[in-house]
Amino acid sequence: MPWKEQTAMSLRLEIVTLAAGGAANVSALSKRYGVSRKTIYKFLKRYAEEGEDGLKNRSRRPRSSPRKSSAPVEKAVLEVRDAHQPWGGRKIRKFLEGTGVAGVPSASTITAILRRNGRLDDAQSTKHSPCRRFEMERPNELWQMDFKGHFQVGSGRCHPLTVLDDCSRFALCLRGCLDQRTQTVRSALVETFRRYGLPERILCDNAGPWAGAGKSAYTRLSAWLMRLDVGMIHGRPWHPQTQGKEERFHGTLVAEVLRYEGFLTMARCQQRLDEWRDVYNLQRPHEALSDATPASRYVVSVREYPEVLPPIEYGPGDLVRKVQCTGEISFKGRAWPVGDAFSGQPVALRATGEDGILAVVYCRHQVATVDLRSPRK
Repeated sequence: MPWKEQTAMSLRLEIVTLAAGGAANVSALSKRYGVSRKTIYKFLKRYAEEGEDGLKNRSRRPRSSPRKSSAPVEKAVLEVRDAHQPWGGRKIRKFLEGTGVAGVPSASTITAILRRNGRLDDAQSTKHSPCRRFEMERPNELWQMDFKGHFQVGSGRCHPLTVLDDCSRFALCLRGCLDQRTQTVRSALVETFRRYGLPERILCDNAGPWAGAGKSAYTRLSAWLMRLDVGMIHGRPWHPQTQGKEERFHGTLVAEVLRYEGFLTMARCQQRLDEWRDVYNLQRPHEALSDATPASRYVVSVREYPEVLPPIEYGPGDLVRKVQCTGEISFKGRAWPVGDAFSGQPVALRATGEDGILAVVYCRHQVATVDLRSPRK
């Protein structure tokens, strides 16, 4: 029977004093104080051995824990956490299993180790909740591309360009750029295409340099991708969740690198980005992939990058026109807008099945229409 919580120490001292002095027998004290005889004898023994200190509450923690993780395992867990601070129990467990560490505990035990050693912020942990994910069925079916928000490097700014495979989450490109110009992006994409081949489509937002403004939605960059037979699609305006995987990748980049480090030179910045990209692709377990690594799910594209672009050819039934420097073509004595992105390039006019409406096609992509029913301006 437990002691009453109030004045527990004084009650214990009073009882053992009475019992030791012989003023009352143990059975009588047990009834009067509502304490079992076994408990009284226990504290009599402690009092005889330790004095009043023996009457204090003691921890119920067992003296030994046969199932407790060994010191080397705990050390390995903490080392991985310190090297990759945003990683939780599941990722650390998967990573340690891949490195051959013996006796890797469960994810919940690893979480307990992190919490016990002050490596876990419970307030931050509660912010993360599962979300419903959508993805392509095959690698290279769709890539996502975007710029991460720029940050200070030395006396300039770094604009990280990121390209991610939608199916495998494999980071194809992570380049620190000095600007966001078309030639900068094209140079990075050429290097990426040479290594991994061409995708079927690339998803971007509605900002430059991949989205046009004004009369045409196309840019020189999107026209170049069409020439490579790579489709470019854009997310809904003001809906960044369309590129949710890119947004999540950027958040991970900030959490694991940019939050903790600053760079004096672009060379050192790029070196660190390359190092982290290897960790992300080859070592870091990804929850959306059942804790597999992106590299284990990615395969290079069978479509090789052509170093020399073939000439543009159209069918015998097509009406071919050259886009002028104004971004227009001439047909039926009238000027029709196509877009500055295609200046100097040949396009084809094709019937659409609707009287008076012709499709304007560049390579295999329709880029405009000609409506012969519209009045002259």
